[in-house]
Amino acid sequence: MAAKTPLLKAENVGIQFGGLKALSGVTMELHQGELIGLIGPNGAGKTTLFNLLTGVYVPTEGRIVLDGETLNGLPPYKITRKGISRTFQNIRLFGELSVLDNVKVAYHAHARHSMLSSIFRLPSHFRGEQEMEEKAIEFLNIFQLDGVKHEKAKNLPYGQQRRLEIARALAAQPKVLLLDEPAAGMNPQETKELMKLIAFIRERFALTILLIEHDMSLVMGICERIYVLDHGQLIAEGTPEQVRSNPKVIEAYLGEEVS
Repeated sequence: MAAKTPLLKAENVGIQFGGLKALSGVTMELHQGELIGLIGPNGAGKTTLFNLLTGVYVPTEGRIVLDGETLNGLPPYKITRKGISRTFQNIRLFGELSVLDNVKVAYHAHARHSMLSSIFRLPSHFRGEQEMEEKAIEFLNIFQLDGVKHEKAKNLPYGQQRRLEIARALAAQPKVLLLDEPAAGMNPQETKELMKLIAFIRERFALTILLIEHDMSLVMGICERIYVLDHGQLIAEGTPEQVRSNPKVIEAYLGEEVS
């Protein structure tokens, strides 16, 4: 049987800033429907890899491939439209806008409305606006934010702001969702709820998910495979059990935490 073609692939990807190699020779594959973890010490290159996958940086070596199409050199908004969406370590919301409007703005950014229909307020424009509002409210229900939909985003507790950011990323209707430390700043109960939410949205939206996370209970609890970066290079890849017992990983990152 022929091997499945990856949905998203980084092939020998690297980038250097001046004379410093931030990443070198990184190869990874994500198949449709997988939930994959990316771990490593601070400064290992995890967020740099996310920036390469989303077009913030352009690789100086190798290539990024989504659904058979090379993405190198495409600007971030085009990569988002092709199916890769992300969240950030530091939450990025429109604080003065309502929770509902934050999600609607995300839809607007990726919608393909006719300029004429918008300028002349044609019926198709209003249909599109109504559809966006309905979809936005559906997301808020899923993320248990419907009760605060008219609240300013900046007034939400931290855990709800995190959920809102994920809802905004999903509004782009991605094939691949990149989550950058989604549990950062959360208490243990919020982290447990987040684990359930990630598993749910993966099934509900048929998503492929790649997540960076330092909370090992979350990573080991929900990821099927894990890639490990150290000093800009992949040092391991495998199931949670394989990674947990890998001597290189224990030495570089995990230590006694999972031994």
